Amino acid sequence: MAENIIINDVGPRDGLQNQARVLTPAQRIQLINSLIAAGMRNIEVGAFVSPKAVPAMAGTDEVVAGLPRGDYEFSTLIPNRRGYDMAMACGVGTVGLVVASSETMNQKNINMSTAQAVDVSRGVLDQSRVDGIRTQVYLATAWECPFEGAIATDQVVQLAVQLFEAGANEVVLADTIGAASPADVKQLLKALDAAVDLRAVSCHFHDTRAMGVANVFAAVESGIRKFDASIGGLGGCPFAPGATGNVATEDVVVMLHQMGFETGVNLRGLVAAADLASELTGNCDGGHSIRWIKRQIEMDRI
Repeated sequence: MAENIIINDVGPRDGLQNQARVLTPAQRIQLINSLIAAGMRNIEVGAFVSPKAVPAMAGTDEVVAGLPRGDYEFSTLIPNRRGYDMAMACGVGTVGLVVASSETMNQKNINMSTAQAVDVSRGVLDQSRVDGIRTQVYLATAWECPFEGAIATDQVVQLAVQLFEAGANEVVLADTIGAASPADVKQLLKALDAAVDLRAVSCHFHDTRAMGVANVFAAVESGIRKFDASIGGLGGCPFAPGATGNVATEDVVVMLHQMGFETGVNLRGLVAAADLASELTGNCDGGHSIRWIKRQIEMDRI
């Protein structure tokens, strides 16, 4: 049997948070359902953040209430304990916290120092163990910060170790502004492999410099078996200058399938989801592979 790699589609949250057109909760549920129809089982469905700061995530409680039941891992982003309590009240099973690898990014993103962000995460992680909630901690700007430049590898490794020791189920390395190269990816993952269990590490790449898929490949070669990706390549962070779209889900799936991995995701369904994302946002051209996929569908090859 082919080895499985998990794709977590972050389009309904990370993909939508920086769009000019704000979607209604019903439209966001429609997008999530299109991803489910494509075989997606891991989806980031929203964020319990201030609607003033991120208007696109208003009504996440309505989105969660409208989700289907089944064998899915739906996650939401939370900035603090208040966000955690809101997620708990809605019955969310997986929450994601964010700790940037750079001091300035933590100040810009969550108005905390790095030490404060780790302390807040530690408190949430303690409570999550009591409540039986699965936790992902995003290490943002893991390779480069838009304000401080390149981040030292040791700094990222130390933070990852702290977060695992605090009880995180998973640490997600996030290339927030899409600055990493495949060599950078391999270097950091090699250092991490000596300090933590890489089976509990996943990666989140942006495609700013057109290296998103190449970085996924480098991470696969380094042993990573779970990745964030965004339908149609939607994405961008309102608090990180220079951050553009995430690596497109369809591009990652095409590469992994051609490499012989299994994802459980079908390309016909992804094209339908990408077309819907384009219709809803008015700002989604699809991944680099979208024209090729559509041509294969026309010829009934997939």
